[in-house]
Amino acid sequence: MMGAKPGGYFDPMESMAAQSDGSAIPHVIEVMAQRYVGDNPPHGPVYRITRDSDIRKLPNHLYEFPAARMFPAMREGQRVYAWAKLWIDQPHDFVFMLRCFGPVRLYHNGAKRFGSSPEELVPEPGGPEHPPLRLKIALTHGWNHFVLELGKNGQGGCGAEFGTGSRKNKPYHFLTPSAERDGEEGWIYTEPLDNPLAVVPGMLQAEASTGAEWLPARIAASPEGNLAMLYGKQIGFSSYAWTKVVNRAVSGQRVEITGTAYGPVRFIWKGEERCSVREAGEFSFVLNAAPGVGDLISQSICGEQGWGYRLHTLPAETGAELVSPQPVNGYDGKWLHLGPFAPDVTVNPADYLAMDTVAVSGGQSFFWTTGQPGANVRPFLENELFGRWNYPLGVTLTGLLETSALLNRGDLADYVARHVEFATSAYAYSLWDSKRFGAAGLNNQLSDIDSLDDCGSFGALAVLAARHRPIKGAREVSDDIAHYIMRVQDRMADGALYRKVGVSVSMHNTMWCDDMYMSVPFLCRYAELSGDSACLDEAARQLLLYKKYLFMPERRIMSHVYDVRNGKPSRTAWGRGNGWVFFSLAVLLGALPRTHANYPDILAFYRELAEGYRALQGKHGLWHQVLTDPESYEESSCTSMFMYGFALGVRHGWLDHPERYARAALDGWQGLCRRAIDKHGNLYGVCKGSSWSYSHAYYKHELGWNLNDTHGIGIVLLAGIETQHMKEWLEAEG
Repeated sequence: MMGAKPGGYFDPMESMAAQSDGSAIPHVIEVMAQRYVGDNPPHGPVYRITRDSDIRKLPNHLYEFPAARMFPAMREGQRVYAWAKLWIDQPHDFVFMLRCFGPVRLYHNGAKRFGSSPEELVPEPGGPEHPPLRLKIALTHGWNHFVLELGKNGQGGCGAEFGTGSRKNKPYHFLTPSAERDGEEGWIYTEPLDNPLAVVPGMLQAEASTGAEWLPARIAASPEGNLAMLYGKQIGFSSYAWTKVVNRAVSGQRVEITGTAYGPVRFIWKGEERCSVREAGEFSFVLNAAPGVGDLISQSICGEQGWGYRLHTLPAETGAELVSPQPVNGYDGKWLHLGPFAPDVTVNPADYLAMDTVAVSGGQSFFWTTGQPGANVRPFLENELFGRWNYPLGVTLTGLLETSALLNRGDLADYVARHVEFATSAYAYSLWDSKRFGAAGLNNQLSDIDSLDDCGSFGALAVLAARHRPIKGAREVSDDIAHYIMRVQDRMADGALYRKVGVSVSMHNTMWCDDMYMSVPFLCRYAELSGDSACLDEAARQLLLYKKYLFMPERRIMSHVYDVRNGKPSRTAWGRGNGWVFFSLAVLLGALPRTHANYPDILAFYRELAEGYRALQGKHGLWHQVLTDPESYEESSCTSMFMYGFALGVRHGWLDHPERYARAALDGWQGLCRRAIDKHGNLYGVCKGSSWSYSHAYYKHELGWNLNDTHGIGIVLLAGIETQHMKEWLEAEG
């Protein structure tokens, strides 16, 4: 979506102003907030089986297919097939990455999409780095099946790396494609075959129907419940198993459990011990299970004769049955298992029932697993937005959090807290998961911080959200982010933050004005949380350093990027990049004591930018994508950030001639309601995520806008809130 209609992005009859003249700011904000929450329900993680396999994710979220290592005796002319699928909600083109270490063919939904040529082969992993091939594939709605055919060349090369071309924003995880393994994560594969498959699979079907046997092998759980299959024989060690008892009887409460123990075992019902068996043999006990659901946990200890137990089937007349305590896709068992714990380790199983905590014993760490050897339980984030950790969502949810305060809507604050806690509660787990399986199934950015984009914006939100209620893991995350920004992030010789390595080659060795928002608000909020004034000092220092490199005094605005390699700014006047700086200045001025040594310089910088931006406001109250080009489209996110900075400045007395800026903020709000927010609360005209350029034409013609983009929703909410506060303050002041 590139331009706007003469009257805005829609017919004026569809505008928010057609329903509300815009003066009722809280109403507009409430409609926008409710639309966002309604479109993004708070679903939890999806749990799936991941089997132990030689095919696993790399830290860059490409799957590794090390066929040469897996099958050292494979001959030239033979081929290995790997098969997986993706679910896609909306059809679109997507760029995948592929490295070929031998001959490779790629099939999508049964049709060949790529065949390698000799010059596209690269040395095996571990040699010199070679950029991957970029393959654009038209993904269809529903299941998309992918098959890799891997051959061997005359030099012994064989294998591939394949996966998402967007590891930060779209860290796709593939699912097993066959009917027998439906719901599991990962790829299945064949041994080397002398002949090609008669038909390349392109839909859900049974493995036997393909004419090949597929790996990794599925090892069934012991029918006798003997834990030696899972853990071996480790005398004195213990493990825990967890199930739920579901009693569907109308009034019955007595549920008798009977079984055979292979070693010492005790059972805990709703937190209290109900049975303790000291040696192998038959056992029984009764649960007072009122209609509903309850947790049943067992602790098994490995004795000389073994460990584990087998439960007899519950009588049908009781109305009760055992079910898995957490649905795990690809697993139809009743119990989840955790262990083994060394004899000297004290365990409270309740600590692990939230399924977000890794257990540690004797230098070993582990998570819940199934009763099948090698079938691991893992959580995956499969929501488009809820639970995700990225910088645009940090802004969006900050807007929702402040909306909850303006409207006295505790439900909105709870929604934000649940989103934040989705990520922070699993922080330690996701670090472990990324080491264990190559890349985490959730928290892909938080568990692999390598830029300010990955941490500062959402980290600032986490600090704010934890003021609403305690949030598990939020302080640990905040401490690690502070350490990253203050001690790890790359810096110029004078200490200015910059991007030594970007997400693409063109972004290497650059400094972006965006990074003021990715660092300064977090440092301000962390300084208040921790009492560490050095973080506040650093925030002030960084803004003044960025002025040194990026300020364009003739227009009193900021250049988008400073090219470190060539030692010069891009001199491009991108709207949102400027907005990030102004927003950050306003946050800093609100946190910085007036007695701080840098306060006068920060205030002077803020005032210079304020006057530069006010002079560039468009005739409809909005600012443009390229600030200096009124022919570029009206852009909502930068408009909102300038409004936010003006409204705060008026209320806090930071501005000379405040009436000019109050009028600019009010005109901006009217412009948004008339031209960019429709009556359903949809937001138009938000520039999508950017790269950078020396040319304004890139920002004007190539960098289009998106509908309801998270780069803009929260900023509009915050702009409206601060404009409302400004209006109330002006009325009170007369």
